[in-house]
Amino acid sequence: MKSLNLDKTIAAWSSIAETVFVPHTEQEYERLVELLDSLIDQVGENETHPLASMMDVIGVLIENYEAKHIPELEEEG
Repeated sequence: MKSLNLDKTIAAWSSIAETVFVPHTEQEYERLVELLDSLIDQVGENETHPLASMMDVIGVLIENYEAKHIPELEEEG
C-alpha cells in the first residue's frame, strides 16, 4: 500500500473541502444533491471519468443523510 503523503493530501483536501462534506442540515443536503446532479450530467455512466469516484462518494453521503433524516414511506398491503 502506498504511504500517505499528508502534505499533498492537505493541499488537495483544502481545495475541495467546501464541495465534498458530510451534510448536517437540509441546506447542505440540497447542495450535495445539486452537485450530484451536475456530476451525473458530466460523468454519465463513464466509469473511467476522472470524477466518477467523486460521484460515488457524493452519492454515499446523500444516501447516509437520507437514511438518517428522511423517513421512508411504508408500503401498504
